[in-house]
Amino acid sequence: MDALLTLKLRLLHCGYTQLGAEWQFDGVISPFSRLYLVTDGEAWVWHHQQKFTLRPGWLYLIPSFSLSRYHCDSRMTQFYVSMLEETENGLSVFDVLPFGYEMPALEIDQRVFERLLALNPARSLQNIDPKVYDNQPNLLSFNQSGPGQSAGQLLETQGILLQLLSRFVGVQSDDLSQQAGARIQLRSVLNYIHTHLAEKINVEQLAALQHLNTDYFSRQFQKLLGIRPIDYIINKRLERAQLLMMTSSLTLQAIAEQVGIADIYYFSRLFKRRFGVSPGQFRKQGRQI
Repeated sequence: MDALLTLKLRLLHCGYTQLGAEWQFDGVISPFSRLYLVTDGEAWVWHHQQKFTLRPGWLYLIPSFSLSRYHCDSRMTQFYVSMLEETENGLSVFDVLPFGYEMPALEIDQRVFERLLALNPARSLQNIDPKVYDNQPNLLSFNQSGPGQSAGQLLETQGILLQLLSRFVGVQSDDLSQQAGARIQLRSVLNYIHTHLAEKINVEQLAALQHLNTDYFSRQFQKLLGIRPIDYIINKRLERAQLLMMTSSLTLQAIAEQVGIADIYYFSRLFKRRFGVSPGQFRKQGRQI
């Protein structure tokens, strides 16, 4: 629960929009989370190996760094929010709490979204393509208030985001419950990885945290999370690097060192393999891959 106690959510975008058949995007991996409240029409999203039909009167969550697809055949209207999360130790709240990804909206939810938009009138998206959101300035200043926003409005915005995210905690299918249980079982290991990304991490160290031999630990880790420990570490390093590129002015070499991959050429190869573009291209284009 330590990560939860230090959790801060920072608003990037919010708005109300009507989407059409042009809302069709594949292979999206964004360093921020999305929340939707659908009010009319229908579409679908795919993430976490599941297809979610977007229906009026329902809330939807897409966590950060989720490989996802978006598809609308005709028309859909929705409130939307995109936000960054940060915790003191860098551990994602999605790694320590069981989250669902869809749930029926309450009557109050639309008023909550409307209040969020009233507090943040200049945060709507100018481009609906999640791969080319022109939000580099917002990301670089995500820990600051919006234009003309008071301290009270900033706190209220934070409270609304926490309120909306809290609705998804514990609302999940049996399969998602098993995934959440696996992450909770490995909490100490995941916490160690997230707080030591700049250092050398080996599987032997992680196995020792669980008081298991290395081979058995590796098999259990892959069984529980569906990925080898070393591949999980690489993914988290690259995700942290992507976020640093979008929220800091550090050089690529400095970022590579901060995430524990000091060889810039090796770092570039890994990054391109994961996100489809080189680090330099990603930063230059200001893209959300």
